[in-house]
Amino acid sequence: MSAPLVVACGALVSELRAVLAADHLAEAVEVRYLPANLHNRPERIVPELRELLADQPADREVLFGYADCGTGGLIDQLVDELPNARRLPGAHCYEFFAGAELFAGLHDAEPGTFYLTDFLAKHFDALVWQGLGLDRHPQLRDTYFGNYTRVVLLSQADDP
Repeated sequence: MSAPLVVACGALVSELRAVLAADHLAEAVEVRYLPANLHNRPERIVPELRELLADQPADREVLFGYADCGTGGLIDQLVDELPNARRLPGAHCYEFFAGAELFAGLHDAEPGTFYLTDFLAKHFDALVWQGLGLDRHPQLRDTYFGNYTRVVLLSQADDP
């Protein structure tokens, strides 16, 4: 049987590499990443996942480094179609980075929160500013961000 396949969002490269190295699993699994900018078009995530999995044996263990990520349950449908598949818990990476209980508390305390991860903060211009077209249409800024009341950085780095 093949080594387990981990299919993950490109936004999780650093964290996934750290986990695999810490648990001495880097050689025990195959890892493939999809581009992080798919989050700007979540309807494309599952088709990209299907394409990536098309040449895999039907019984291969597949671990998705994705939460739901705006797919409206479509990743879960794909997981259900595969005999040995599972995904990260939660609606999005913010929830599994923070933990479900802490995230629920943050969300309940201030539903108008814009969440950032280290990756998103580092690549804000490419993924948010350019990814949402704000570089070409700056007048959309208030439409996109007008209802946010705070920003929370869910940092994975131990660097103040």
